Amino acid sequence: MWSFPKIIAHRGGGTLAPENTLAALRCGFLHGFRAVEFDVMALTDGALVLMHDTELGRTVAGSGSIADQTAATLSAADAGAWFSPEYAGEPVPNFTQAAQFCLQHEIKMNVEIKPLPGLESETGRAVAAACVDLPSDAVLLSSFSVDALRAAQASAPGVARSLLVERIPSDWQQQLEQLGAVALHAQASALTAAQAAAVKRAGFGLMCYTVNDPEQARALFAWGVDAICTDRLELIGPDFR
Repeated sequence: MWSFPKIIAHRGGGTLAPENTLAALRCGFLHGFRAVEFDVMALTDGALVLMHDTELGRTVAGSGSIADQTAATLSAADAGAWFSPEYAGEPVPNFTQAAQFCLQHEIKMNVEIKPLPGLESETGRAVAAACVDLPSDAVLLSSFSVDALRAAQASAPGVARSLLVERIPSDWQQQLEQLGAVALHAQASALTAAQAAAVKRAGFGLMCYTVNDPEQARALFAWGVDAICTDRLELIGPDFR
């Protein structure tokens, strides 16, 4: 059963703010969104930060692997200047900061576990452990990494999980059942109506990413999709129908 809102703001603020920052979460909130998706990565020093890329250079200036960074160096980095001068100096937040903001404003969190290569299980365990004391209806973990989800399941079985896929594999139901997952998160452009119907018949939630066209959104909802994740907060608002 899907318990999240139908429209989820991708990486906090979609295209309106620098991704995976507190500024992005504020932006999503101010646009009326009460469900957001963001990426959480475990650094080699154990810190959990909001980060999508495994390399510096796109959202945080510099070069090299995120694996070589510490919580201290990343917290001092600029995660906003790449987006616009308005956001220059916006820091890389840690998971606790993001979770506190979302809880304070009653925003549901789709936390994507985004592991560094080789740290899949460690990241899954750490992220799940960080969520275990949060309200059970406030957070949904997701990941492309089955190893990360298995570790999350073992570490905190009570924290809801969903499997992220690009194309739905033939053994999708077996994977979801083995992971104790409540939902499947699928790439919208690769989903078919028959697949959507099968997932819903099996009793799982179904979310699609990343949906930026209102007509595509309406078609997906007509197929029975429970929710979509969008970058275009100004086109597909929280009350979209």
